[in-house]
Order: sequence, then C-alpha cells, then structure tokens
Amino acid sequence: MFSYIDPSVRARLVEQGKLVRIDAHGTVLAPNATSEHRPILNALGPIPMPLSIGGQRHTFQWYAFVRQTELQEANGLADLLRGRGEPHLFSALSNHMSVNSALVLGNFREHESPLVRVHSCCLTGDVFGSQRCECGPQLDRALQRIQEEGVGAVIYMSGHEGRGIGLWAKAVTYVLQDSGEDTYQANRSLGLPDDSRDYSDAATILLYLRGDRPLRLMSNNPVKQKQLQAAGLHHVQSEKHVIGVSTSNRRYLDAKRTWGHRIEPDDLASGDE
Repeated sequence: MFSYIDPSVRARLVEQGKLVRIDAHGTVLAPNATSEHRPILNALGPIPMPLSIGGQRHTFQWYAFVRQTELQEANGLADLLRGRGEPHLFSALSNHMSVNSALVLGNFREHESPLVRVHSCCLTGDVFGSQRCECGPQLDRALQRIQEEGVGAVIYMSGHEGRGIGLWAKAVTYVLQDSGEDTYQANRSLGLPDDSRDYSDAATILLYLRGDRPLRLMSNNPVKQKQLQAAGLHHVQSEKHVIGVSTSNRRYLDAKRTWGHRIEPDDLASGDE
C-alpha cells in the first residue's frame, strides 16, 4: 500500500500505528497479511488538529481514510508516471482517490453515547457559505455541539457532493432549479438518482473508531440512519438537526421534507427573512 510514498516513510507510519488497513467491520488488519476479511479502507491518524469553535480553541484528532480499490488505482498511475519520468504530474493522483475524514474530540471510543455528524461534503455551503442549502450551518452547529459536550465526531464524506452526483452535475441542477424544478426533479432531468450517496464507508469508519456501540446521530435523513444500521451500527439514535433555514433555501428544504427528511412545517417557518 502507498507505493508512491517512500517505503521508509511508510514503514515508519505503520510501525507508529498511524497507518493501518481495516475491513468492513472496522477491524485492523496486519500490514502484509492475507485475510478472508478483505481490506476496505486505509486509515491514517490520529493527527492533532487545533480548531477554533465559537472563539474557543479545541484540539480534535483528525483521521484520513481512502478506499483500498481507489488507492490501488492511484498506485498504478504513480508507477506509470514514475516510469515515464513525470513525477511532476503526481497531482493527478488526487483524481483517483476520494479521501474521507473523521474529526474526533475527547474519549470517543469509551463515551456512553457520543454525538456524531456524518456530513456530506458541500463546497458551496461548507466553504463558500452559500444559503442555497443548509450544509454550512449544519456542519458548524455539529462542531459546536460536540465542543459543548467535550466529546463526539464529525465524519466528513468527500465523495458525496450534490448527494453523490459531483460538483459539475450539481452546478447544472442549480441552473435547472432556477428554472423552476426542485432539487430532486433536477436530478431526474439529468437521468440521475434522487440520492446516490453510500454510507457504508462512514459505518466502517465509526466501527473502527468506536465499535458497534450507542451513538447519537445528528441528522434529519432516515435513509442515512438505515444505511448505517444495515452496515453494522445497530445502536444509532437519530437527533433532529435543522438549522440554517432562510428564504434562500426554504423551497429546497421543503423538497427534502416531502422526500422524507424529518423536517416539520414549523421548522421552515423559522430562519432569516
């Protein structure tokens, strides 16, 4: 694994326990062992990550995760570029890997029932602060609640942009929404699923970090909870996580409510006018 990282660095990371392979059950596999439990994810961490939340500094532990299959594709490309004498093109490796993250605060493994947010990446909401959705406020509030309790985790799913359709297709759906379609109709106009996100990797990450123990999931999406439970997390309690309602996203949120999200009409009556 990680053939395009210097072998001595890789060996040092493995020796330190900072780089491991895990199977779908979150079980750590021996670095070079063959097993009937096929490696699913490569996990790197923990790495101290100081964050400022509400003006207060807290040090979370950051973990990065990449699927074994995607890493193998990147390794193959790295070997090709190295063989052609073009290591300066290694930036192309990022196109072959969707790297998910976990930000963990406190004694997450031993806590009776910590807060968890499994958050789908959203460049426009999380980074730009767009109010076409509520993603940015949801992420901020999740981190704030975890900080207030002193323990919890955010699982950040990098391959989930636009409910799994990617940033380019998401941009096209925005144009269609501006012409009158709702967020799900726009997906269908492009011949895409309403929601193509897969939460199995998130479940594997949580099983690795905590095992199958109780947790409180900050989410309004029942499908997310069902997928996590089907993947081996049998003690998931969902907590409503409605925040960031505004005139700019009320129609979008109402479409999510109609699709099945746990959002009540009264929830949409609040927010910035």
